Amino acid sequence: MALIEFEHVFKRYPGSNAAAVDDLNLHIEAGEFLTLLGPSGSGKTTTLMLLAGFEAPSAGTIRLDGASIESLPPHHRNMGVVFQSYSLFPHMTVAENVAFPLSVRKVAAAQINEKVTAALTKVHLENYTHRKPNQLSGGQQQRVALARALVFEPRLVLMDEPLSALDKKLREEMQLEIRRLHHELGVTMVFVTHDQSEAMTLSDRVAVFNQGRIEQLASPQELYDAPANPFVANFLGDNNVLKGTLESATQVGTAPGLATLRTANGQRLCARRRGNHEAVDKTILTLCVRPEFLQVCADRAAPTLPNCVNGTLIDLIHQGDHWRLVARLDQLGPAGSDAAPQWFAKISPGALPAGLVVGQNVRLGFHAEDAWVF
Repeated sequence: MALIEFEHVFKRYPGSNAAAVDDLNLHIEAGEFLTLLGPSGSGKTTTLMLLAGFEAPSAGTIRLDGASIESLPPHHRNMGVVFQSYSLFPHMTVAENVAFPLSVRKVAAAQINEKVTAALTKVHLENYTHRKPNQLSGGQQQRVALARALVFEPRLVLMDEPLSALDKKLREEMQLEIRRLHHELGVTMVFVTHDQSEAMTLSDRVAVFNQGRIEQLASPQELYDAPANPFVANFLGDNNVLKGTLESATQVGTAPGLATLRTANGQRLCARRRGNHEAVDKTILTLCVRPEFLQVCADRAAPTLPNCVNGTLIDLIHQGDHWRLVARLDQLGPAGSDAAPQWFAKISPGALPAGLVVGQNVRLGFHAEDAWVF
Protein backbone atom coordinates (compact mmCIF):
# COMPACT_ATOMS: atom_id res chain seq x y z
CA MET A 1 0.00 0.00 0.00
CA ALA A 2 1.25 3.51 -0.85
CA LEU A 3 2.04 5.85 2.05
CA ILE A 4 -0.08 8.67 0.56
CA GLU A 5 -3.06 8.30 -1.77
CA PHE A 6 -5.01 11.05 -3.54
CA GLU A 7 -8.26 9.64 -4.95
CA HIS A 8 -10.31 11.89 -7.27
CA VAL A 9 -9.31 15.03 -5.36
CA PHE A 10 -10.72 18.37 -6.50
CA LYS A 11 -9.95 21.83 -5.13
CA ARG A 12 -11.83 24.91 -6.29
CA TYR A 13 -11.25 28.25 -4.58
CA PRO A 14 -14.25 30.55 -3.95
CA GLY A 15 -14.90 32.90 -6.86
CA SER A 16 -12.86 30.82 -9.33
CA ASN A 17 -14.41 29.10 -12.33
CA ALA A 18 -11.51 26.69 -12.83
CA ALA A 19 -10.40 24.00 -10.42
CA ALA A 20 -6.95 24.54 -8.90
CA VAL A 21 -6.67 20.73 -8.62
CA ASP A 22 -8.81 18.75 -11.04
CA ASP A 23 -9.57 15.06 -10.37
CA LEU A 24 -6.13 14.29 -8.93
CA ASN A 25 -5.17 10.63 -8.52
CA LEU A 26 -1.68 10.21 -7.09
CA HIS A 27 0.05 7.56 -4.98
CA ILE A 28 3.27 8.38 -3.10
CA GLU A 29 5.43 5.48 -2.00
CA ALA A 30 7.16 5.36 1.39
CA GLY A 31 10.78 6.54 1.18
CA GLU A 32 10.59 8.08 -2.28
CA PHE A 33 11.49 11.62 -3.35
CA LEU A 34 8.59 12.95 -5.40
CA THR A 35 8.74 16.36 -7.05
CA LEU A 36 5.66 18.29 -8.15
CA LEU A 37 6.80 20.29 -11.17
CA GLY A 38 4.92 22.80 -13.26
CA PRO A 39 4.40 26.46 -14.17
CA SER A 40 2.81 29.00 -11.84
CA GLY A 41 -0.86 28.24 -11.23
CA SER A 42 -0.61 24.62 -12.37
CA GLY A 43 -1.82 23.16 -9.05
CA LYS A 44 1.42 21.85 -7.57
CA THR A 45 1.52 24.08 -4.47
CA THR A 46 -2.22 23.57 -3.86
CA THR A 47 -1.59 19.81 -3.91
CA LEU A 48 1.14 20.23 -1.29
CA MET A 49 -1.11 22.42 0.88
CA LEU A 50 -3.87 19.81 0.66
CA LEU A 51 -1.44 17.15 1.81
CA ALA A 52 -0.13 19.32 4.66
CA GLY A 53 -3.66 20.15 5.83
CA PHE A 54 -3.47 23.90 5.21
CA GLU A 55 -6.18 23.56 2.55
CA ALA A 56 -9.21 21.27 2.48
CA PRO A 57 -10.27 19.46 -0.71
CA SER A 58 -13.58 20.41 -2.31
CA ALA A 59 -14.10 16.72 -3.11
CA GLY A 60 -12.21 13.46 -3.04
CA THR A 61 -10.14 11.54 -0.51
CA ILE A 62 -6.57 11.85 0.79
CA ARG A 63 -5.23 8.85 2.73
CA LEU A 64 -2.18 8.38 4.92
CA ASP A 65 -1.37 4.71 5.55
CA GLY A 66 -4.85 3.85 4.28
CA ALA A 67 -6.67 6.21 6.69
CA SER A 68 -8.52 9.30 5.45
CA ILE A 69 -6.92 12.56 6.68
CA GLU A 70 -9.10 15.30 5.11
CA SER A 71 -10.48 16.31 8.52
CA LEU A 72 -7.18 15.86 10.39
CA PRO A 73 -5.56 19.21 11.38
CA PRO A 74 -2.00 19.92 10.20
CA HIS A 75 -0.37 19.45 13.63
CA HIS A 76 -1.76 15.92 13.89
CA ARG A 77 -0.44 14.74 10.52
CA ASN A 78 3.19 14.39 11.69
CA MET A 79 4.60 16.04 8.57
CA GLY A 80 7.59 18.36 8.48
CA VAL A 81 7.12 21.42 6.28
CA VAL A 82 9.78 23.71 4.79
CA PHE A 83 8.51 26.94 3.21
CA GLN A 84 10.10 29.22 0.63
CA SER A 85 10.39 32.03 3.21
CA TYR A 86 12.08 29.79 5.85
CA SER A 87 9.60 31.12 8.51
CA LEU A 88 12.22 31.20 11.27
CA PHE A 89 11.45 33.06 14.49
CA PRO A 90 13.82 36.09 14.45
CA HIS A 91 13.94 36.43 18.26
CA MET A 92 14.96 32.79 18.79
CA THR A 93 18.39 31.23 18.45
CA VAL A 94 19.07 28.47 15.95
CA ALA A 95 18.69 25.86 18.68
CA GLU A 96 15.43 27.38 19.91
CA ASN A 97 14.00 27.47 16.37
CA VAL A 98 14.83 23.82 15.83
CA ALA A 99 13.49 22.89 19.28
CA PHE A 100 10.13 24.59 18.72
CA PRO A 101 8.28 21.59 17.18
CA LEU A 102 9.44 19.44 20.10
CA SER A 103 8.39 22.02 22.70
CA VAL A 104 4.82 22.20 21.38
CA ARG A 105 4.74 18.39 21.49
CA LYS A 106 5.70 18.51 25.22
CA VAL A 107 8.93 16.53 24.71
CA ALA A 108 11.16 16.37 27.80
CA ALA A 109 13.96 18.95 27.97
CA ALA A 110 16.75 16.35 27.99
CA GLN A 111 15.34 14.73 24.85
CA ILE A 112 14.92 18.11 23.21
CA ASN A 113 18.61 18.94 23.62
CA GLU A 114 19.63 15.56 22.28
CA LYS A 115 17.32 15.72 19.25
CA VAL A 116 18.23 19.34 18.41
CA THR A 117 21.93 18.51 18.46
CA ALA A 118 21.32 15.49 16.21
CA ALA A 119 19.21 17.50 13.74
CA LEU A 120 21.74 20.34 13.49
CA THR A 121 24.56 17.85 13.02
CA LYS A 122 22.70 16.33 10.06
CA VAL A 123 22.70 19.74 8.31
CA HIS A 124 26.24 20.65 9.47
CA LEU A 125 25.16 23.51 11.77
CA GLU A 126 26.07 22.02 15.16
CA ASN A 127 28.38 25.01 15.86
CA TYR A 128 25.71 27.64 15.20
CA THR A 129 23.29 26.86 18.03
CA HIS A 130 23.43 30.29 19.73
CA ARG A 131 23.19 32.46 16.63
CA LYS A 132 20.05 34.33 15.59
CA PRO A 133 18.61 33.97 12.06
CA ASN A 134 19.84 37.45 11.04
CA GLN A 135 23.40 36.29 11.73
CA LEU A 136 23.14 33.50 9.16
CA SER A 137 23.44 33.38 5.38
CA GLY A 138 20.44 32.42 3.25
CA GLY A 139 21.76 28.89 2.85
CA GLN A 140 22.33 28.52 6.58
CA GLN A 141 18.81 29.75 7.32
CA GLN A 142 17.45 27.17 4.91
CA ARG A 143 19.44 24.46 6.70
CA VAL A 144 17.90 25.55 10.00
CA ALA A 145 14.42 25.32 8.46
CA LEU A 146 15.28 21.84 7.19
CA ALA A 147 16.59 20.76 10.61
CA ARG A 148 13.38 22.04 12.22
CA ALA A 149 11.31 19.97 9.77
CA LEU A 150 13.36 16.84 10.54
CA VAL A 151 13.85 17.18 14.31
CA PHE A 152 10.65 15.38 15.37
CA GLU A 153 11.39 12.51 12.94
CA PRO A 154 8.36 12.88 10.65
CA ARG A 155 7.50 10.18 8.14
CA LEU A 156 6.94 12.81 5.47
CA VAL A 157 8.76 16.10 4.71
CA LEU A 158 7.02 18.62 2.46
CA MET A 159 9.01 21.43 0.78
CA ASP A 160 7.42 24.33 -1.10
CA GLU A 161 10.04 25.89 -3.41
CA PRO A 162 12.51 26.12 -0.50
CA LEU A 163 15.53 27.08 -2.63
CA SER A 164 14.03 29.72 -4.93
CA ALA A 165 15.43 32.66 -2.93
CA LEU A 166 19.03 31.40 -3.11
CA ASP A 167 21.61 32.28 -5.75
CA LYS A 168 22.52 29.66 -8.36
CA LYS A 169 25.67 28.28 -6.69
CA LEU A 170 24.12 28.08 -3.23
CA ARG A 171 20.96 26.59 -4.68
CA GLU A 172 22.94 23.80 -6.33
CA GLU A 173 24.80 23.12 -3.07
CA MET A 174 21.52 22.87 -1.16
CA GLN A 175 20.10 20.50 -3.77
CA LEU A 176 22.98 18.11 -3.11
CA GLU A 177 22.49 18.57 0.65
CA ILE A 178 18.79 17.66 0.43
CA ARG A 179 19.63 14.72 -1.82
CA ARG A 180 22.21 13.51 0.75
CA LEU A 181 19.75 13.79 3.63
CA HIS A 182 17.09 11.90 1.72
CA HIS A 183 19.49 9.05 0.99
CA GLU A 184 20.78 8.93 4.57
CA LEU A 185 17.47 9.23 6.40
CA GLY A 186 15.13 7.39 4.03
CA VAL A 187 12.31 9.81 4.86
CA THR A 188 9.59 10.37 2.24
CA MET A 189 9.95 13.82 0.65
CA VAL A 190 7.52 15.77 -1.51
CA PHE A 191 9.10 18.80 -3.17
CA VAL A 192 7.44 21.61 -5.15
CA THR A 193 9.38 23.54 -7.79
CA HIS A 194 9.03 25.16 -11.20
CA ASP A 195 12.74 24.55 -11.87
CA GLN A 196 13.19 21.59 -14.22
CA SER A 197 16.90 21.17 -13.41
CA GLU A 198 16.10 20.99 -9.70
CA ALA A 199 13.47 18.32 -10.34
CA MET A 200 15.90 16.28 -12.44
CA THR A 201 18.62 16.49 -9.75
CA LEU A 202 16.54 15.54 -6.72
CA SER A 203 13.75 13.21 -7.71
CA ASP A 204 12.97 9.53 -7.86
CA ARG A 205 9.78 10.49 -9.71
CA VAL A 206 8.40 13.77 -11.06
CA ALA A 207 4.74 14.70 -11.49
CA VAL A 208 4.42 17.33 -14.23
CA PHE A 209 1.39 19.53 -13.51
CA ASN A 210 -0.61 21.63 -15.94
CA GLN A 211 -3.96 23.33 -15.26
CA GLY A 212 -4.63 21.29 -12.13
CA ARG A 213 -3.86 17.90 -13.68
CA ILE A 214 -0.83 15.65 -13.92
CA GLU A 215 0.35 15.43 -17.53
CA GLN A 216 2.91 12.71 -16.77
CA LEU A 217 4.30 10.96 -13.69
CA ALA A 218 7.62 9.19 -14.23
CA SER A 219 11.32 9.14 -13.46
CA PRO A 220 13.37 12.15 -14.62
CA GLN A 221 15.02 10.04 -17.32
CA GLU A 222 11.72 8.76 -18.69
CA LEU A 223 10.21 12.25 -18.72
CA TYR A 224 13.14 13.57 -20.71
CA ASP A 225 13.62 10.62 -23.06
CA ALA A 226 9.95 9.69 -23.58
CA PRO A 227 7.65 12.67 -22.87
CA ALA A 228 3.95 11.86 -22.98
CA ASN A 229 2.95 14.97 -24.95
CA PRO A 230 4.31 18.27 -26.30
CA PHE A 231 3.64 20.09 -23.02
CA VAL A 232 5.96 17.75 -21.09
CA ALA A 233 8.54 17.81 -23.89
CA ASN A 234 8.56 21.62 -23.89
CA PHE A 235 8.49 22.08 -20.12
CA LEU A 236 11.19 19.58 -19.22
CA GLY A 237 14.36 20.50 -21.04
CA ASP A 238 14.96 22.38 -24.28
CA ASN A 239 12.98 21.32 -27.30
CA ASN A 240 12.56 22.14 -30.99
CA VAL A 241 9.06 21.87 -32.47
CA LEU A 242 7.68 21.68 -36.00
CA LYS A 243 4.13 21.05 -37.24
CA GLY A 244 3.19 18.83 -40.16
CA THR A 245 0.56 16.46 -41.52
CA LEU A 246 0.74 12.69 -41.18
CA GLU A 247 1.74 10.93 -44.38
CA SER A 248 2.37 7.38 -43.10
CA ALA A 249 2.78 5.45 -39.87
CA THR A 250 3.99 2.04 -38.73
CA GLN A 251 3.27 -0.23 -35.78
CA VAL A 252 5.69 -2.50 -33.88
CA GLY A 253 3.40 -5.18 -32.46
CA THR A 254 0.92 -3.30 -30.30
CA ALA A 255 3.30 -0.35 -29.82
CA PRO A 256 3.55 2.72 -32.07
CA GLY A 257 6.45 2.66 -34.51
CA LEU A 258 7.57 5.48 -36.79
CA ALA A 259 5.57 8.23 -38.44
CA THR A 260 6.38 10.30 -41.51
CA LEU A 261 5.05 13.83 -41.57
CA ARG A 262 5.05 16.39 -44.36
CA THR A 263 5.96 19.98 -43.43
CA ALA A 264 4.43 23.15 -44.83
CA ASN A 265 6.99 23.30 -47.66
CA GLY A 266 6.48 19.65 -48.61
CA GLN A 267 9.51 18.23 -46.85
CA ARG A 268 9.21 14.74 -45.29
CA LEU A 269 10.50 14.02 -41.76
CA CYS A 270 10.41 10.70 -39.91
CA ALA A 271 10.35 10.18 -36.12
CA ARG A 272 9.04 7.89 -33.40
CA ARG A 273 5.32 7.98 -32.67
CA ARG A 274 4.42 8.77 -29.05
CA GLY A 275 1.23 7.37 -27.58
CA ASN A 276 -1.35 4.91 -28.88
CA HIS A 277 -3.41 7.34 -30.94
CA GLU A 278 -4.89 6.17 -34.21
CA ALA A 279 -2.80 7.13 -37.22
CA VAL A 280 -5.12 8.86 -39.69
CA ASP A 281 -3.94 10.34 -42.97
CA LYS A 282 -3.61 14.17 -42.90
CA THR A 283 -3.70 14.28 -39.10
CA ILE A 284 -1.82 17.35 -37.79
CA LEU A 285 1.30 16.21 -35.95
CA THR A 286 3.86 17.95 -33.77
CA LEU A 287 7.47 16.89 -34.14
CA CYS A 288 9.81 17.41 -31.17
CA VAL A 289 13.59 16.99 -31.16
CA ARG A 290 16.08 17.93 -28.44
CA PRO A 291 18.80 20.43 -29.46
CA GLU A 292 21.63 18.08 -28.43
CA PHE A 293 20.48 15.56 -31.07
CA LEU A 294 20.82 17.99 -33.96
CA GLN A 295 23.83 17.90 -36.28
CA VAL A 296 24.68 21.11 -38.13
CA CYS A 297 26.16 21.31 -41.62
CA ALA A 298 27.38 24.55 -43.14
CA ASP A 299 26.22 25.72 -46.56
CA ARG A 300 23.59 22.97 -46.63
CA ALA A 301 26.10 20.30 -47.55
CA ALA A 302 24.23 17.00 -47.63
CA PRO A 303 24.56 15.31 -44.22
CA THR A 304 24.39 11.56 -43.74
CA LEU A 305 21.14 11.79 -41.78
CA PRO A 306 17.64 10.89 -43.04
CA ASN A 307 15.95 13.96 -41.56
CA CYS A 308 17.11 17.43 -42.60
CA VAL A 309 15.69 20.93 -42.41
CA ASN A 310 17.17 24.05 -43.97
CA GLY A 311 17.56 27.44 -42.38
CA THR A 312 19.65 30.53 -41.81
CA LEU A 313 21.97 30.88 -38.84
CA ILE A 314 20.83 33.92 -36.85
CA ASP A 315 22.91 33.55 -33.68
CA LEU A 316 25.99 31.72 -32.41
CA ILE A 317 26.53 31.78 -28.63
CA HIS A 318 29.40 30.29 -26.65
CA GLN A 319 28.12 28.80 -23.37
CA GLY A 320 31.24 27.18 -21.95
CA ASP A 321 30.82 23.45 -22.48
CA HIS A 322 28.84 23.90 -25.72
CA TRP A 323 27.90 26.31 -28.48
CA ARG A 324 24.26 27.32 -28.89
CA LEU A 325 23.32 27.77 -32.55
CA VAL A 326 20.02 29.47 -33.42
CA ALA A 327 18.61 29.01 -36.93
CA ARG A 328 15.46 30.35 -38.57
CA LEU A 329 13.92 27.59 -40.66
CA ASP A 330 12.60 27.83 -44.21
CA GLN A 331 9.51 25.79 -43.32
CA LEU A 332 6.80 28.48 -43.10
CA GLY A 333 8.20 31.07 -45.42
CA PRO A 334 11.44 32.41 -46.84
CA ALA A 335 14.57 32.32 -44.69
CA GLY A 336 14.67 35.43 -42.53
CA SER A 337 10.88 35.71 -42.36
CA ASP A 338 9.56 36.45 -38.88
CA ALA A 339 6.85 33.84 -39.51
CA ALA A 340 9.41 31.05 -39.79
CA PRO A 341 10.08 28.91 -36.68
CA GLN A 342 13.42 29.05 -34.90
CA TRP A 343 15.37 25.95 -33.90
CA PHE A 344 18.52 25.79 -31.88
CA ALA A 345 21.23 23.20 -31.51
CA LYS A 346 23.76 22.40 -28.78
CA ILE A 347 27.13 21.58 -30.31
CA SER A 348 30.29 20.63 -28.43
CA PRO A 349 33.26 22.92 -29.23
CA GLY A 350 35.09 20.15 -31.07
CA ALA A 351 32.11 19.41 -33.35
CA LEU A 352 31.42 22.99 -34.45
CA PRO A 353 31.67 23.30 -38.26
CA ALA A 354 34.72 25.34 -39.25
CA GLY A 355 34.11 28.87 -40.46
CA LEU A 356 30.49 29.01 -39.36
CA VAL A 357 29.21 32.60 -39.27
CA VAL A 358 25.89 34.30 -38.55
CA GLY A 359 23.85 34.89 -41.70
CA GLN A 360 24.91 31.83 -43.68
CA ASN A 361 22.71 28.96 -44.81
CA VAL A 362 22.80 25.80 -42.67
CA ARG A 363 21.23 22.37 -42.67
CA LEU A 364 20.07 20.69 -39.43
CA GLY A 365 19.87 16.90 -39.39
CA PHE A 366 18.73 14.28 -36.90
CA HIS A 367 18.01 10.55 -36.63
CA ALA A 368 14.40 9.35 -36.52
CA GLU A 369 15.11 7.52 -33.24
CA ASP A 370 16.09 10.83 -31.60
CA ALA A 371 12.80 12.63 -32.25
CA TRP A 372 9.12 12.20 -31.38
CA VAL A 373 5.87 12.96 -33.13
CA PHE A 374 2.70 13.62 -31.15
